[in-house]
Amino acid sequence: MDTIYVPCVKPSDWKALYRAAILEANASDIPKRVSEAEEAVLARGRELFYLHGTPEEKEALEDALYALRAFKTACQHAQTG
Repeated sequence: MDTIYVPCVKPSDWKALYRAAILEANASDIPKRVSEAEEAVLARGRELFYLHGTPEEKEALEDALYALRAFKTACQHAQTG
């Protein structure tokens, strides 16, 4: 079975979506923004797996994914508390 991946429209798309999620001021829009950014980061990671990207971008993707998940958790706790 062949593995299929969908490339990002542009390699830098994940960065813009990451920034939009982290900087979103409307609390009700945060989950959607974070989800979009996570999907873009993961898609770019898959691209780099097949295209052998730079170690710097791979590390940036890992950092972004970690930050997005921490941000999402913090927002969830803020809403329940």
